[in-house]
Amino acid sequence: MTRNTLIKNARIVNEGKIVEGDILIEDNIIKEIDTSISVKSADILVIDVEGNYVFPGMIDDQVHFREPGLTHKGDIESESRAAIAGGITSFIEMPNTNPQTTTLEKLEEKFAIAANSSYANYSFMFGGTNDNLEEILKVDPKTVAGLKLFLGSSTGNMLVDDPKVIEKIFSSTDMVISVHCEDEATIKANLAKYKEQYGDDIPMAMHPKIRSEEACYLSSSKAIELAKKTGARLHVFHLSTGKETNLFSNKIPLKDKKITAEVCVHHLMFSEEDYAKKGSHIKWNPAVKTTKDRDQLWKALLDDKIDVIATDHAPHTLEEKNNKYTSTPSGGPLVQHALMALMEAHHQGKISVEKIVEKACHNPAILFNVEKRGYIKEGYFADLVIVDPQSPWTVNKSNILYKCGWSPFEGNTFKSRITHTFVNGQLVYNNFNVLDVKAGQRLTFDR
Repeated sequence: MTRNTLIKNARIVNEGKIVEGDILIEDNIIKEIDTSISVKSADILVIDVEGNYVFPGMIDDQVHFREPGLTHKGDIESESRAAIAGGITSFIEMPNTNPQTTTLEKLEEKFAIAANSSYANYSFMFGGTNDNLEEILKVDPKTVAGLKLFLGSSTGNMLVDDPKVIEKIFSSTDMVISVHCEDEATIKANLAKYKEQYGDDIPMAMHPKIRSEEACYLSSSKAIELAKKTGARLHVFHLSTGKETNLFSNKIPLKDKKITAEVCVHHLMFSEEDYAKKGSHIKWNPAVKTTKDRDQLWKALLDDKIDVIATDHAPHTLEEKNNKYTSTPSGGPLVQHALMALMEAHHQGKISVEKIVEKACHNPAILFNVEKRGYIKEGYFADLVIVDPQSPWTVNKSNILYKCGWSPFEGNTFKSRITHTFVNGQLVYNNFNVLDVKAGQRLTFDR
């Protein structure tokens, strides 16, 4: 049963402002926000946050939780637990599971799993392939986050490479079409060149040369050109190059944009200089690239050419990761540490807390038309995260919650920590303890 809660003395971060005040939660809703709220009922839990920040829960628009079929790496239960510990209260999961989420039947099976096991709010992308347009057209946009197309192959072999099919999909749906953009022919040619030089034991530092700037730009520019031609609503996932940022505009508000972009935490935090120390643990697709690319991604994020920050959380076991280049899968776990990494960037003067909230909470809600989430507003669902900006802790094996048991941030000391997370008004995380409360609900969309 949900217990009502009063959060006192908060620094509420919302819509570009920090306001000091109190928040009253009744059932699963934010009932009241005011400078001072007093209640007399003994049934209300009072939490004095002593001037710490209260953020809306993050909405992560791109995760791979590996269920069904790949659950030795992670599952909806384990990874959503890690997500709420990291301040992510809603997630949108990708279709490249086993079996792939490319029929309505398989989609509803995943919703049923999440209804029983998710600690966070959830939705799923429907996967497009070279031959499932009929299924795509049956998807209800009010109950499903959107459509995902891999225009360059990645984990799960869901490459959509028939230009006629891609154009037909772009022309046939009003849903947000999210795309992974890397040009397959360019990658294959680059890989062949480096295999000739090194065999299978290619140095990890060659990854951004194989999955190169050219491979990314060629694919994303083509997708944008097609979206303009067809009028499709296109969202380009995980930008990794400075060059690509020039394809996007900050001239109109996000709600009016037809073409949008996302950057992931790892492309903001790491660069090619980190391969020497971290190796395959920072091998992602698209690749982490140069320090110049990273700087240009930050610039585009701050000037609103990039709209959303996400994680692309994609766990693999250490056994899988500790292989030669050609056998090592790309991807890594991030949901537990993404917000703290962004807070670290805030402490370094790179980004304001208001901007973090805009890009990780407000903008995913706008972009996907998520109903009554992503903001701290009366009448909205009480998905809230309390952040102490001055309470250092170090990431280590004992406090990592991912099923895969490792993190690219292992050994990092973060200045900030999350003290409490609420999902739909229920306290689900409290000072390093995940409570056994599965409060997640299916996301709905105002379309």
